[in-house]
Amino acid sequence: LWPWLLASSGLSALVQLVTLPFFPDSPSYLLIQKGNEEACRKAIRKLWGEGDHQAEIDDIMKEKGAMASTKTLRVLEVIKERSLRWQLYILMIVMTTLQLCGINAIYFYSFEVFHTAKFEEYLIPYVSLGVGLCECLSSILCSTLIDRFGRKVLLWGGYLLMCSVLALLTMTLSLQHRFFWMHYFSVILIFLFVVFFGIGP
Repeated sequence: LWPWLLASSGLSALVQLVTLPFFPDSPSYLLIQKGNEEACRKAIRKLWGEGDHQAEIDDIMKEKGAMASTKTLRVLEVIKERSLRWQLYILMIVMTTLQLCGINAIYFYSFEVFHTAKFEEYLIPYVSLGVGLCECLSSILCSTLIDRFGRKVLLWGGYLLMCSVLALLTMTLSLQHRFFWMHYFSVILIFLFVVFFGIGP
C-alpha cells in the first residue's frame, strides 16, 4: 500500500502539469513585469468574468508605483540594514523554533510508541497515516483561525500547548511500565501535539 500512497502525490503533479497551460497569467505579473495592459485586462476577464474591472487595474498600478520607489536589497544589504534588524531577528527565531520544536522527534518515535501501546503491527502504518492527516486538517483549520486571532496568538498558544504536551508525554513514557493505560495516553498526546503544531507554528 505504501508504494501506491507515495505514488499518489505524482497524480496531483500530473493534473497540474496538464491543466497549467489553460490557466491565464497573473494580471499583476502581466501589468507590472510585462507592461501589457491589454493582456492584463484579458486575464482579469478570464478570471472574474465580464464587467468593469478598472478598480483592480488601478490597484495593480498603485502596487507598480510602490515597487518602483522601493529599492531591491541584496542579502548582505538586508543583514546590514538597521531598520530591518528586528524583522530579521524575529524571522530567525521563528524559523529556528520551527526546526527545534520537536515535530521531527514525534514522527520518528511515534512508531515505537504505537508498538508499545500494543497496536497490531498491520495497524501501525494506518495510525501513522492518521497522525499525518491530523496535521493536514489542523493546518486547514489554522487558515480559518488566523484571521480571527492573529498570527502572534496562534504562535504563542501553539508553542505553549506543544511544550505542555511534550512535558506530559515525557511523564507518560516514563510511567508506561507502571500503568498499562499510559500507553494509550501517550498515543493521544502524540495526536494532540501534531494538532497543536498544525494550528500554531
